[in-house]
Amino acid sequence: MKIGILGGTFDPPHIGHLILASEALDQLSLGQVLWVLTPYPPHKTQQKITPLAHRQRMVELAIEDNPGFELSRVDIDRPTPHFAVDTMKILRKQAPGVEYHYLMGLDSLNDLPAWHTPVEFVRSCDQIVVMLRHGESIDIPRLAAKIPNLEEKLTFLRTPVMDISGSDIRSRVASGKPFQYFVPEKVFRYIHENHLYLD
Repeated sequence: MKIGILGGTFDPPHIGHLILASEALDQLSLGQVLWVLTPYPPHKTQQKITPLAHRQRMVELAIEDNPGFELSRVDIDRPTPHFAVDTMKILRKQAPGVEYHYLMGLDSLNDLPAWHTPVEFVRSCDQIVVMLRHGESIDIPRLAAKIPNLEEKLTFLRTPVMDISGSDIRSRVASGKPFQYFVPEKVFRYIHENHLYLD
């Protein structure tokens, strides 16, 4: 079985996440995409993050209509720090026969050498799936020089242009700008009902 791993803080989960996960599910013939919610990302210690319970509920609402998506508790149920390499080790131990495809954007790939033990992380994945938008390019030799065996594990996925980010949505909510169509309807209602991102 092939499973995609989509990690993030999902603050909030938006339609960009859903489209990328859906494209990966279809183009790679994955059996499932696991949404790995990171409670306290080590690279965002200076950033204000919405309480875990709210983010977890928003992910549940965003993906509940798609049987190919599932919220993973692999990081939720363990202590910090939450490094991707440790997440992959736990998932492999839980289901050793699964082929894992780790989904990431181009920015994350460019930042990969700065991740915690990146060589070990790449070794822990069967494929690193990079979601490319039209016009984007990557200097693979530069990265491969820093991370051995990276190039042979890379798969590139062409996805629609979706210039949407959690930080933009949070800013829109705080400033009273429209954001309804940036997130699933259930997430939109949840944000309003719980007065999120207003300060």
